[in-house]
Amino acid sequence: MEISSPFSQLSPQQPLELPEQKLAVYGKHSPADSGTGKGAACGGGSRKGSMDYGAMSGNPYTGLVSRLRAAWLSGKTRPMEYRVAQLEALGRFLDEKKQDILEATASDMRKPSFEAYFSEILLCKNKLNDTLNNLSCWMKDEHVEKNLVTQLDSVFIRKDPYGVVLIIAPWNYPIHLFLVPLIGAIAAGNCVIVKPSEITKNTERVVAEVLPCYLDNDCFAVVTAGVEETTKLLENKFDYIFFTGSPSVGRIVMTAAAKHLTPVTLELGGKNPCYVSDSCEVQNVARRVAWGRFFNAGQTCVAPDYILCSVEMQEKLLPALREAITEFYGPNPQESPDFARIVGDKQFQRVQALLSSGRVAIGGQTDEQERYIAPTVLADVQPSDPAMQEEIFGPILPIVVVASMDEAIDFINARMRPLALYVFSSDSKVVKEVLERTSSGGFCGNDTVMHVTLTSLPFGGIGNSGFGKYHGKFTFDTFTHLRSCLHRNMGLEAINALRYPPYSQQKLGLLTATFEIKRKGMCTLF
Repeated sequence: MEISSPFSQLSPQQPLELPEQKLAVYGKHSPADSGTGKGAACGGGSRKGSMDYGAMSGNPYTGLVSRLRAAWLSGKTRPMEYRVAQLEALGRFLDEKKQDILEATASDMRKPSFEAYFSEILLCKNKLNDTLNNLSCWMKDEHVEKNLVTQLDSVFIRKDPYGVVLIIAPWNYPIHLFLVPLIGAIAAGNCVIVKPSEITKNTERVVAEVLPCYLDNDCFAVVTAGVEETTKLLENKFDYIFFTGSPSVGRIVMTAAAKHLTPVTLELGGKNPCYVSDSCEVQNVARRVAWGRFFNAGQTCVAPDYILCSVEMQEKLLPALREAITEFYGPNPQESPDFARIVGDKQFQRVQALLSSGRVAIGGQTDEQERYIAPTVLADVQPSDPAMQEEIFGPILPIVVVASMDEAIDFINARMRPLALYVFSSDSKVVKEVLERTSSGGFCGNDTVMHVTLTSLPFGGIGNSGFGKYHGKFTFDTFTHLRSCLHRNMGLEAINALRYPPYSQQKLGLLTATFEIKRKGMCTLF
């Protein structure tokens, strides 16, 4: 994923520039808002919390974090009824502020309302409802196997919340990518600070001003901040940090977390390969690849980043891709209401520079004033070209020619492991072989992006594309500490005598027989 909040959206080669400083906490608590799912910031919009919380420590966020920690320690967030009330409040936020969200995302990057509803509202509601449908089951103690000594005892795994967690979200899906982790964090019983991206200013404003109206401000806060302030925020001790963004910024977040030994989930990104074999239905491939690449103007961390195929397949794909692009966006995509824009000027300049790679076979038109880059396909791209050196994160699709499936697999394995990997083939053996011989965060055969819509599948990276996972129950698990619990009987002390000094060979033999786990299928001959 491209560089995202809390730091400037720059390419890895560009210097880090500090935006205008801003520092605000929204949804200051009022005693009247005791856990009903209604925050204190309702009525006249938002109320900025006073930022003298950390005057004594020199860190402006110390008091905020301490206040949320006190709320968590009080046990307020632990009852299932409380968690359900807050989750249902999130559902009302999506329902009642749907139009505000659609308008904000349209203002920020001209995101089509269809795409915004699907990605920012519908998929979020799916994950929310899945959580509400299953929360009582997920929260239950998990009783596990016992050994001979503990047969009369209680042995279980308790699903404990971590405590106070921080969620740092990016700009490309500015509602979805903070709300989905927030759903799991609330479901697991945590207090949460959400830091939305400052790049999508209109959406940030909706989140900061409206979300506190729905949540208990004792336990949940929205912080808006630039680079310097976010750095200060990260100096505080959190119990878990969930970050979505680029590998370079992920390293900064992880370094800050390491100072407090805070566990993290890093949802990053990378160059997602798409291998197209010679045996496939070309028109279907073109539609599915074009949709995945050009949805949200290519600003999707799991979008297919480049195609690997033979020379012969490239010649078949180009007219099919041209037809698909025309079918989706008309003869002039700039006039289409269904094609988004690049989020900012810096991002536009970076993506535009990648058009020098290979040859422009389709598209290539740009309009800096509109931050418009046409759906573009680059043919005959070389591995050394600029478009192959970084995640594109824009509406450009390079095609790299390979001689065979084996060469495609070698090409993929010679690079950083991606967040997603795609393969198209009418031969299921080809799909299975690519799956077996490669490694990636996620995998999808004969389509793109659709695997992330399933709440039953974990979503996350591996290696440079991140670590940790979420979606559905996996989000609940991410924000849950699995606490090992053994509750023993106070009597039957004779059983315990085997482990007490003075030791003897007889005690050791009995202890071994009592505790030993044998391989299945093995037997002892007497």
